[in-house]
Amino acid sequence: MMGTIRVAVIDDHPLFREGVTRSLAETDGFAIVGQGSTKDDALRIAEDQLPDIVLLDLSMPGGGLNAITPILERFPSQKIVVLTVSEASEDVAKALNSGAKGYVLKGVGSRALSEILTLVASGESYVSPTLSARLLSGLSVVSGRPKDQNPIASLTSREQEVLRLVASGLSNKRVALVLDLHEKTIKHHLTRIFAKLKVSNRTEAAMVLRDAGEVR
Repeated sequence: MMGTIRVAVIDDHPLFREGVTRSLAETDGFAIVGQGSTKDDALRIAEDQLPDIVLLDLSMPGGGLNAITPILERFPSQKIVVLTVSEASEDVAKALNSGAKGYVLKGVGSRALSEILTLVASGESYVSPTLSARLLSGLSVVSGRPKDQNPIASLTSREQEVLRLVASGLSNKRVALVLDLHEKTIKHHLTRIFAKLKVSNRTEAAMVLRDAGEVR
């Protein structure tokens, strides 16, 4: 059973930051260990409080994107979740490539946010579904595979089904509900999918699917 998730909230809009902080503090399983409004605040809190998750806006003094790499270089076990209004594919790609485990758009409900943070704390990644298709269409997979080789063919029909649902932006829990399977079974399928496709996370796997021309 997962223990209390320690979260730091970094956002330069006080009312928004206080609202997020209050909603998480009132949710079982979460503890707010720090608040800040700048890149320097994020670095300081990451070092002083050692949160499990740093919930980070992009638009702030010093730039939220500029805080991700320094935090993860010093504290690789910490997880960064971006919470922002930016829907720019470039920002999504930079955040994920820098090591962020989540990219969430502001406007998300408090319950959904707590579920996303729980998912990330358990070791998974999350990108807001509205951004997934845009990300897939805007990025090309980096791979040494010959172009005429379809890596998706190495997956079983069930693994392909799981991958298509994941690529559409569904969480493991949602995929399990759609396929009437246990969530642990979905995680097992994803482990095999990642190994077969030689990728390390669901976003990279989804890009392989897109690159193979399998995304409808």
